[in-house]
Amino acid sequence: MKAILAIAILILAGCGKEPRKASADANSVPVLVQAPVVSGTDVPAVYEATGTVRAATTAVLSSKVLGYVQEVRVKEGDRVQAGQPLILIDSRDLDAAYRQAEAALNEARGAEPEVENAIAAARASLDLAKITYGRMEDLFKKESISNQEFDEAAAKLKMAQANYEMALARRTQLHSKIAQAEQALRSAAIMRGYAEITAPFSGTVTRKSVEPGNLAAPGAPLLEIERAGAYRIEVSVEESMLPAMRVGQPVTIAIDALGRTIDGRISEIVPAVDAASRTFTVKADLPPLAELRSGLYGRALFPLGTRRVIAVPERAVQQRGQLATVLVADSGVARSRFVTLGRNTPGGVEILSGLNPGERVIYPVPANVSDGTRVEVRQ
Repeated sequence: MKAILAIAILILAGCGKEPRKASADANSVPVLVQAPVVSGTDVPAVYEATGTVRAATTAVLSSKVLGYVQEVRVKEGDRVQAGQPLILIDSRDLDAAYRQAEAALNEARGAEPEVENAIAAARASLDLAKITYGRMEDLFKKESISNQEFDEAAAKLKMAQANYEMALARRTQLHSKIAQAEQALRSAAIMRGYAEITAPFSGTVTRKSVEPGNLAAPGAPLLEIERAGAYRIEVSVEESMLPAMRVGQPVTIAIDALGRTIDGRISEIVPAVDAASRTFTVKADLPPLAELRSGLYGRALFPLGTRRVIAVPERAVQQRGQLATVLVADSGVARSRFVTLGRNTPGGVEILSGLNPGERVIYPVPANVSDGTRVEVRQ
C-alpha cells in the first residue's frame, strides 16, 4: 500500500512540471528583427540564347595546279600576314612551260625585221611598177608600143600590188602571233605563280590538311585561315522570338571561358527556321579581342524591355543543398519558406515562387532566429 502511494506521488509531481515549461515558452521574449516588406521591382527583361563563336571571315586554301607539295611553311595555330608564302608546289613543269612560252615569243618578235624588210621591198617594187605602167600607158596611147607590151606592164603592176598586200598580211599574221605568244607567256607566268600559295589576309591557321610530298589536286583543301580580330557569335533563337530581333540591335554576349561579357550587335538574321528544333540562327558581330577564338561557347542576352519581379537580398536566402529557403515574419513567428530562385538582379536574387508581395522577409538573419522563433519586427 505504501509503495502504490509513493508511485502516485511521483506521477503527480511529474505532471505538475510540464505545464510550467509550456508557460515559459509562451512567455519567452521575442527577438527583434528587421523584416522589410517584399514588393515587386522592375528589372531588365532579357532573352538568353546559346551558341558558338565563329570567325566572321574564313578562307579555305587549295592549289590551282596539279603538283606535288614541296614545302609547308606553317602549322595549325600559326599567325600569318597577308601575302605570306604558306605552301610551295613543285614548279619544274611550270617553269618549263614558262620558258617554252618565252622562247615562242622571242621567236615571233625575232621575225619582225624580216617581215618589215619584205614589206619595204614589196612597196618599192609596187612603186616602180606604177611608174613603169604610167610610162607604158602614155606610149600605148601614142601607139608607140604594142598591146602585148602594155599588157605585160599592167600584169607586172598587178603582181607588185599583190606582193605588197601579201607582205602586209604577213605582218598582220605576225602581230597576231606575237599577241598570242605574249598572252601565253602571261598565262604561263600566272600558272607558275600558282606554285606559291600565299595568305589572302592576316589571320590564324586553324586547319592543315597537307604535308610535304602530298599530291595537291586543284580544289582540294590544304589550309584553312581565319581573319584576325573579326569574330561573331551564332546562336539559335526560338521561332517565337523572331519579331523581337532586328539587324543592328545591341546584345550582351557572355563568354564563359573568358569570364566576362562583351557588347555585340546583330549583323544577320537567318529567316529560315529549322524544322526539327523550331529555331532560327542569329549572328552578332563581336569587338576585336585578342583572346577570342572560334568554337568558344557563348550566351547572347537580348534586351526585351523590363519585367516586374520579387527580389530579396542574396544573403537572406539560406541554401540547403538543392533547396533554398527564406525566413518570413508571420504573426510574430519566424517561418521557414521554400522558394524557387531565378536570376540575380540589381535588387537581389529573383524569387520565382514561394513568396508573395506584402510579406516580410527577415534580413539580416540573427544567429538565434530559426523556424518557429518568436520575433518582433522593428519599425
